[in-house]
Amino acid sequence: MQNPYQVVHDFESALCEYTGAPYCVTTTSCTMAILLACRWHYLDIEEKGYEYPGGPVTIPSRTYVGVPMSIIHAGFEVSFHDTKWRGDYPLHPLPVVDSARLLTTGMYEWQDPGTFVCVSFHPTKHLGISTGGGAILLDDPEAAGILRMMRFDGRDTGIQLQSQKDWVMGWHANMSPMAAAEGLLRLSTLPRNNDPLPNSDYPDLRKLEIFK
Repeated sequence: MQNPYQVVHDFESALCEYTGAPYCVTTTSCTMAILLACRWHYLDIEEKGYEYPGGPVTIPSRTYVGVPMSIIHAGFEVSFHDTKWRGDYPLHPLPVVDSARLLTTGMYEWQDPGTFVCVSFHPTKHLGISTGGGAILLDDPEAAGILRMMRFDGRDTGIQLQSQKDWVMGWHANMSPMAAAEGLLRLSTLPRNNDPLPNSDYPDLRKLEIFK
């Protein structure tokens, strides 16, 4: 039987071609993409002993509420700063970018090497998949392989549970073949040059009790 997840791989390849990213890992949302990207860096720091400047991950105070929650779930603390942004912004000091409001050709080529760019396919965004979705754009083949396992219950796509040998801790956050097929179709007609979408009317997250 033909692998039903082949269309997911095809969609990821098309996104690489469109954005200029060497690798792409799709998931169920941009929020989940941010969680996975942050978690990968948390584990990389923890396991490989990479130097981390310490302190919280700093993001704008007016952004989607799921962003700080994803950072916290990944193992980091969060701090907010009062700054305006358009299209995307960094999760400082991590090499992770929230680009939920910008998807355009060649966008990965603007980034520094080693950056993980998280994009959104929510119905209100540029690509507008009806069931939503997201992706991580990156240039690290090892990270891409691990992230694909992390987004699929810690295992490889298309392999029976009984045959899986190597595992990682993961989430059930893989993009469905139907969503990928719709995304592939929509991407084929998406304009090459897109302006950042206007920001939503985000509340000041510093005032929410959950983040105090």
